[in-house]
Amino acid sequence: MINYLKTFVVLILITIFCLNTVWAQKREYLLHTDQNIARLKRNIEQNDEVANAWKEKLEQAEKLMERDRWSAADCQVLATVYRMTGDGRFAEAIRQTLLYYVGKETWEGRELLNRAPSWKGGLGTAHTCFFLSLGYDAAYNYLSKGDRKIIAEGMVRLGIQPQMGDWINPETNFHTFDTMGHNWWSACVYMAGYAAMAIRNEIPEAKEWVEQISATGPEWVNYSGSVLQNKIPNFDKDGGFYESINYAAFGVSQYLLFRYSIEHVMPEIPQPELSVLEKMADFFIYTTYYVKDGKPLSVNFGDSRIDKTGNACVVLLYNMGYQKERYSWYLKQSSQGADREGFQLYSPNGLMLYPELPELKNDYSPDLPLSKLYADMDWATMRNSWKKDATMLAVKSGFSWNHSHADAGSYILFHKGKNLIIDSGNSSYANPLYTQYYCQSEAHNVILFDGKGQDRKDPYFGTVNHGNLHHLIEGEDFKYLLADASGPYAHLLRRNYRNFLWIGDVILVIDDLLAHEPGNFEWLLHYNGESGRNGKDLSIKDGSAEVLVHPLFPEEFPDGGLPHDFPEQMNLEKKMGYNDHHHEKQEPYWSISHFEETSRTKFVNAILLKEDGKDIPIVERFEGKDFLGLRIIQNGKITEVYFNLLADGRLKHRNSVNDMNGWKTDAYLTALTFEEGADRSKLENIQNLFIGHGSYLRRDGQVLMHSLSKFFAGVDFGKVTSLSFDGQEGTKVFIRTPSNQIKVNQQKVDVTQDKALGGHFFKFKKNNQAE
Repeated sequence: MINYLKTFVVLILITIFCLNTVWAQKREYLLHTDQNIARLKRNIEQNDEVANAWKEKLEQAEKLMERDRWSAADCQVLATVYRMTGDGRFAEAIRQTLLYYVGKETWEGRELLNRAPSWKGGLGTAHTCFFLSLGYDAAYNYLSKGDRKIIAEGMVRLGIQPQMGDWINPETNFHTFDTMGHNWWSACVYMAGYAAMAIRNEIPEAKEWVEQISATGPEWVNYSGSVLQNKIPNFDKDGGFYESINYAAFGVSQYLLFRYSIEHVMPEIPQPELSVLEKMADFFIYTTYYVKDGKPLSVNFGDSRIDKTGNACVVLLYNMGYQKERYSWYLKQSSQGADREGFQLYSPNGLMLYPELPELKNDYSPDLPLSKLYADMDWATMRNSWKKDATMLAVKSGFSWNHSHADAGSYILFHKGKNLIIDSGNSSYANPLYTQYYCQSEAHNVILFDGKGQDRKDPYFGTVNHGNLHHLIEGEDFKYLLADASGPYAHLLRRNYRNFLWIGDVILVIDDLLAHEPGNFEWLLHYNGESGRNGKDLSIKDGSAEVLVHPLFPEEFPDGGLPHDFPEQMNLEKKMGYNDHHHEKQEPYWSISHFEETSRTKFVNAILLKEDGKDIPIVERFEGKDFLGLRIIQNGKITEVYFNLLADGRLKHRNSVNDMNGWKTDAYLTALTFEEGADRSKLENIQNLFIGHGSYLRRDGQVLMHSLSKFFAGVDFGKVTSLSFDGQEGTKVFIRTPSNQIKVNQQKVDVTQDKALGGHFFKFKKNNQAE
């Protein structure tokens, strides 16, 4: 009988243990899922970099065990190591941390609480919600039923209710999409939803909260802007986010975290279709500069950092099933990039989510064009290759407000692994220099007039008339982009147009400027490394990377002597600004100006890219009646560039027809490339052609191109004549070419031959299509 009772008790204990085990396995985790744990263990065995990252996190967790108290952020590493090892010491540390934080009076900072109305749910609460939710979720099966209840109720009181009250609930909310609807909305609202998912078993209302929060996703993504508040949409239709790479990575990752976890723990809640999601990954690919011997760099317009990446967003998208080869390629490039939100490989969350990536060819490059214009937010990037240490030019001429600085028309340049022409960056928001310097025009590569740029209040009130980017053209060996900064400068200038014409190893920056009254124009240049003038060139050098900046119009630098000996030449003045994120360090930058006060001028500056094994391009200036000219000699080719002065808005009701060295056109800009030594008067010798805002180009009675409306086009002549074209919908275009194979914007088009004119007609259609 005794033996029977013993056997019965053992069976009961085994049954209880098994039931507890089964019950424990039923927990569907937010981030530390069984599938993610299994994958991480495989990665550790197969990938040395992952193994090293795991070893680092394990050592970090062990060091944390030497403490008596932990921060909410420590829950990230403790959760990962506990789920991987099952070691109760880490779970106990999580438990004590959770109980400590739910015993507080608030998770928000005093600065926000003291506002009227009081902001009870801000970024501090959002971060705490995320950190504690990770810990609570990972240690769920370690916590007693009583612990869970206490902690869950505390998370509702201190995290979820303050956020729902300030942001969501009709009875109490006071935030909207046109006030705090950018990255704050995403962090505060979706991290409240994240916390609600973590405590779903303890709090019956949690599912309702998650559903309510999930439903806001389309409104946040599709926010359309506000005329009265001078706001633009949050997202470009192609996936860009205007607030900067930093806040794009932060804001988007918060939403993706929420959405990713719903799929695991509440799959019955349908997720909205948001077509922009997949495009977000390409936004980070385009705005990243890839470095051979170092971490990737990024386009740091606004309140960002030069080493910020979109790794967090692309990792989450990849885990959600958006798995293209170029996303895999990007993750391998950015796995060690800076990411304060903790999703790079060497972070506990990034380690948990790091996917098993396919092997790609050594020479793999993304299946994307080399250039991209984000027309809604007016950013653009152009590069000469997807290879590491290539050259990339980034331009911004859009909106100014909050994290987006007063930098209409500004640009930065990366070359041979270095950021040579730079954005000044930013500082702590509490520092007066953030408002006085970093946000202002003088901190960027823009035009100043009488020492002034955009209205200094633009970063606070927003720009009523935004800048714009237009007409991205990309040929085989040339690129073009027009930046219009006239709107933000309307109080000073009638015209502020900046043309970027990139031909081979020369980038021309052509400024077309007209003021309301005479004054002094300045051309600003911020740089990294060493810089100084050598004759007619201004060198910018960082290590082995170097570019030369050569002013051409209205004048060049003097060949020698002192500035006061040549007052008619361009003046170079060194000014002092401040270092990116280090306001205590002053940094020099250049101002290039002309001594003469004027209301109209043209700044034409050439940036010469020094490449190993290549001669430095030669750029010569020439002039004629009503035009400026440049001759570029490089790589066995000669390019002639014509700037038609009659096309700069000075004529009314008269077309800007001009004869420039025999080339008859109404085009604003024209560039023609020939083999060196070829007869440059013969149309058939043209290898590449660019026409900017023109309707025709003729010579000696022969028509090269023609349309009844003006267009922008780059043409590569060959067996297949290839055009990059931007013009009016339905425009009928003639081009003189013997080939009946014509591609327009990568699409083969139907053509009609005209033997008399010696070429073909086609009809242009928008959206990269033609017929």
